[in-house]
Amino acid sequence: MFRNPLHPDRRGFFALATAAATAIGCSCGRALAQQQPNHGHIPGAEKSTKSTMLGIGADLLQNDSPISAINMYLNGFHFYADDMGRQVEAHHYCSHVNEDFFQCVIYDGSKPDSRLIGIEYIVSERLFKTLPDDEKPLWHSHRHETTSGELVMPGIPGAVEHTAIASLVSTYGKTWHTWQIDKNSSLPTGLPQLMMGFTADGQLKPAMIERRDEALGVSTTETRSARSDLAKSAPQPDPMADGWKKGTAKQLILQDMPLKNKP
Repeated sequence: MFRNPLHPDRRGFFALATAAATAIGCSCGRALAQQQPNHGHIPGAEKSTKSTMLGIGADLLQNDSPISAINMYLNGFHFYADDMGRQVEAHHYCSHVNEDFFQCVIYDGSKPDSRLIGIEYIVSERLFKTLPDDEKPLWHSHRHETTSGELVMPGIPGAVEHTAIASLVSTYGKTWHTWQIDKNSSLPTGLPQLMMGFTADGQLKPAMIERRDEALGVSTTETRSARSDLAKSAPQPDPMADGWKKGTAKQLILQDMPLKNKP
């Protein structure tokens, strides 16, 4: 039986598969990073030699276990929970904590200087069903993202990607973006925004797919065809998820609160 390459005890296999893909010339997101759009200049002076050397030293001497646990790169799309017209490409870098839970950091690209724009937590269908009813609408289903080919793993051999994506079909994600890059904001101003995933054809702008496919050397159409078996077997999402489908959506607001426990 083919083993799940995303299990934390099998990172070696996953890394080997990635290396093999690169060796045979698969299009890798990192290799094509220069084709990604630039969302504007971040204000600030260039890093000094001192800062660079301090960074090298910290990299050599300090523990980065949470970061080194990241072993999966997923590329997909989100929209703001209260505005489907605001659509953003999202580069997820995820760690598989256990069989029911992933945690991801989200960037606007795959270059070293890409902006950290958000986070996403992913739970299995089993864990999702344990959530309180008022929590479930904050989470989005992954059935359409995975079966439509919108969610891809650049640079991974097809068979490995198919197995990995199959493990995500019935999962749910809770996503917050902290940087509104679609407004070309030079800094991460404003409140974190609840994001959602697409649930049907015709929702994601074709230009977004075309630009992503060209930049990463993938084909959403071909990927969708290769995942037809997943579409046939995937369960329908829980009706409590994808809260925006009811016509309203949750977003954060700021309000003044009295300070408690001041010494």
